[in-house]
Amino acid sequence: MVLLLVLSILAFDVSCTQAFLENGNKIKSRTFLSPEFMLGPGSVESKTYDDIDFPRGHIALKSFNAEVVDQAGNPVPLYETYIHHWLVGKYYEHLPSGRNFSRNSGLCQGQILGQYFGLGSETRKTVTHIPDPFGIEIGNPAEIPEGYQEKWYLGVHAIETRGVEDRLGCIECWCDLYNVTNDEDGNPIRPDYKGGLFCCYGQTQCKVRQGFQGGKRSLYLRYTVKWIDWDSSTIPVEIFVLDVTDTGKRLLGSTGISPENGCQVEYAVESCTATDAAGNGCIDIKRNSLTMPTGGYVIYAVAHQHAGGIGSTLYGQDGNVLCTSIPIYGNGNEAGNEDGYIVGMSSCYPEPGSVKITAGENLTLESNYNSTNKHTGVMGLFYIYIAEQAPNVTFSQAPVQMHESIKVTTYAWSIVVFIGLAVTIAVAVAVHSWLKKRREGGYKPVPK
Repeated sequence: MVLLLVLSILAFDVSCTQAFLENGNKIKSRTFLSPEFMLGPGSVESKTYDDIDFPRGHIALKSFNAEVVDQAGNPVPLYETYIHHWLVGKYYEHLPSGRNFSRNSGLCQGQILGQYFGLGSETRKTVTHIPDPFGIEIGNPAEIPEGYQEKWYLGVHAIETRGVEDRLGCIECWCDLYNVTNDEDGNPIRPDYKGGLFCCYGQTQCKVRQGFQGGKRSLYLRYTVKWIDWDSSTIPVEIFVLDVTDTGKRLLGSTGISPENGCQVEYAVESCTATDAAGNGCIDIKRNSLTMPTGGYVIYAVAHQHAGGIGSTLYGQDGNVLCTSIPIYGNGNEAGNEDGYIVGMSSCYPEPGSVKITAGENLTLESNYNSTNKHTGVMGLFYIYIAEQAPNVTFSQAPVQMHESIKVTTYAWSIVVFIGLAVTIAVAVAVHSWLKKRREGGYKPVPK
């Protein structure tokens, strides 16, 4: 009985706090549609739309979520239309021809990975909400150049896999399935490049099964933006997009992707050998060291991986885990639970003020993939939102209590301790089970 009472107190207190924070900040929400794009079996949409519908004014963005829908507004499953990625970014425009792009705080070269928001197949089940009192500040008149307007762009990369010969090959952009030898700019693709973004650009065609009948259809990216009006109590956050392929090199005047220049965005995972299978269970581990130009408190973090991904971890300079983000794989047929596809990524919300990164700190990013089979064009990105300050930070280390307002008797505290031990054991068992699954493969391949 006491156990039920304590659990009820905990649930009541947390839910009331959340309701107060949400209502107190007057969160607003709008849902928009991208321009229409037409896709037939095996075809690709890779396009950037300028001046999209977007909230205006001096506001704080709280979340951005998106999904592909058909003309009737029905969600489209990934095994029909695979959303490789969508990106949302900001620019300032001065008519008739002036345009200045704004980007996140780094770390990549030029506009590479410069988006404010961006996800892929995991879009439906990845939490993107920024907790109070934090927000992404936009529309600040003091930051908009004189004579310019703040506008937003949306990039969409979608692959129609109805009727294709090999779904995994199409969504991983195997060059032989697309029958291309030059990239989008007409440059020859290097011989060792077997698949990725250079082979599945707009208007390319993945190989369709002979005799398959299927026409084009109208599709849209439906996106929902949440925000609050900016005020003095809102704490701004900076967005950092880290890339496990970042070489760290920044060639003067170069903004594109090349083997010698900064973030490569994607990489290949080779299939493991018998020796690898015996040693590490066919796990491809890629690590990179990245230096943070500025510091602050981590408010939110999440990874981005492709099919075959089994998790990504960001470590601090002293080796402590800042965030581990794990893929959620679907196991059904409905949109948002497609069997074999990554349909979500777990995200991290540290207690504000408990996880701090210092300027100049060297972080280690690790991206893990199952390498039972080869994978091309995979990604190992990590989004982290950092605030320069945290609200009411008075402790020198992470707080250990669940909530300061909970008052219970000594006997009740013993019950709480018992619950904590039980939870610890449950978590340990779950982690052991997850690690075992990692060694054994840990994911189901995308069905053909």
